[in-house]
Amino acid sequence: MAQLDLATLHEAIAATVPDRECLVWRGRRWTWREMAERTRRLAGVLHAHGLGRPGRSGDPWESPHDHLALYLHNGPEYLEGMVGAHKARVAPFNVNYRYVDDELAYLFADGRPAAVIYHSRFAASLGRVLDRLERTPLLLQVADESGAALLPGALDYEAALAAASAGPLPGVRPEAGDLHILYTGGTTGMPKGVLWRIGDLMNGPLGLPRTGLAEAVAAAAGRTSQRVLVAPPLMHGAGTWSALGAWIGGATVVLPDVVGRFDAAGALTTAVRERVTRMPVVGDAFARPIADELEARPYDLGALRQIVNSGAAINPAVRRRLTSLLPHTRVIDVLGSSETGFQVTRRGAEDRPFAPAAGAHVLSADRTRHLRPGEDEPGWLAKSGPIPLGYLNDPDKTAATFIVLGGVRMVVAGDRARLLPDGTIQVLGRESTTINTGGEKVFAEEVEAVVRAVPGVTDALVIGRPSERWGHEIVAVLVLSAELTDEQLREACAVHLARYKLPKAYFRTGRALRLPNGKADYAAARAIAEAS
Repeated sequence: MAQLDLATLHEAIAATVPDRECLVWRGRRWTWREMAERTRRLAGVLHAHGLGRPGRSGDPWESPHDHLALYLHNGPEYLEGMVGAHKARVAPFNVNYRYVDDELAYLFADGRPAAVIYHSRFAASLGRVLDRLERTPLLLQVADESGAALLPGALDYEAALAAASAGPLPGVRPEAGDLHILYTGGTTGMPKGVLWRIGDLMNGPLGLPRTGLAEAVAAAAGRTSQRVLVAPPLMHGAGTWSALGAWIGGATVVLPDVVGRFDAAGALTTAVRERVTRMPVVGDAFARPIADELEARPYDLGALRQIVNSGAAINPAVRRRLTSLLPHTRVIDVLGSSETGFQVTRRGAEDRPFAPAAGAHVLSADRTRHLRPGEDEPGWLAKSGPIPLGYLNDPDKTAATFIVLGGVRMVVAGDRARLLPDGTIQVLGRESTTINTGGEKVFAEEVEAVVRAVPGVTDALVIGRPSERWGHEIVAVLVLSAELTDEQLREACAVHLARYKLPKAYFRTGRALRLPNGKADYAAARAIAEAS
């Protein structure tokens, strides 16, 4: 059965349930009819400026499209930008709004935006890098609380949409092969643009069954009560996939009022008011404040059926608090990456191995065969099925990450894992954060999970520090909620870790060890360790 594309499905759902709420934010409510009209207007603006004529498909690391950069906090314009781009056959890509000038210039040089939608608060940063680009993109500036003036040549976003036609673009037919670009977080290296065909993205990470348009629309129309609170930044895959996955399933997307940081009280207040049924989170940076807030005051979350965690681990103690506080809500862990979508899942409060999702594999260390259940060899977690084409502008990394084994194309994104005798998967951690110490290979995330489970430890990251004796030695950077000596920490960790895996030093800090998207900030941890 042929794949569907985002633009066509969005239009078809809007035609079927035009008066259903599509988006809720800061007291405003947009119906599916209104959102379809606004995304068509945006497509018209892009098309009127010469964007949206895809060329011939080339190598898997090339894009034939014009690109739209989304340099925005969470808000309706972010979602409009993604869907409107696809209606114009323009490939959207995410921009990390925390980047400083050189990082932003690198991203734009790689992503080559033909247009940028950005909040006014980012106008100054954008203006400083525009003269470093090969071409001047179309600038669409979204007004915000900053009150910043329009950049020279920029269009006011709302004014541009108001002047555009609300009708569909004549002669423009989106396809399932059109590209959607997701830049990786760059936490362990420079960000890379992952090239997803929108049909693969919908059948993979967004969770759309391989079905026809009529069946997909009927299923979406039948989901009358599903409401998803998307708190993670939309610039991160967890946020993007949660929102788009909700929309293609006919659900209402609800955005918290506060942007730029996670406000647990505000998010929970919104969840109560909007009778939210599902809430995606990213690790302890979201889960711990939610648990703290639920313990501090009552919230009527009787409609909440799922908390879906991805992108970072939740401390087992925090997970147990959540399941105790919300006994009617399932806490589901999913693990994957920008390159794979979700590979393994886990439910409940216990810190147990993961169940493989469809298309998940564990390959041998040399990536030449599938491991058998119970083989003790630390292998590679891989994914087949709907996967990306490659990395934008990077043939070498594309060839290294996307392989063919036994005639099946799959992606090996860098997570190490063991396939246990019962077929479940123990995820060891990212190869890029592995520490070689005294001839032994230690997975930082395995040590972090143990340290973070010690009572009194709020958060922990583990890194390798150069050592004359060991080559690299393991050290931990901690955020504590209670006073703990190094000896107490060592004793608690020694119960669960071999001696060579124990941190040689513990550094305390009061600063956050997580990025706004909830992922680990290893650069901050290294800076703290070096300063100490």
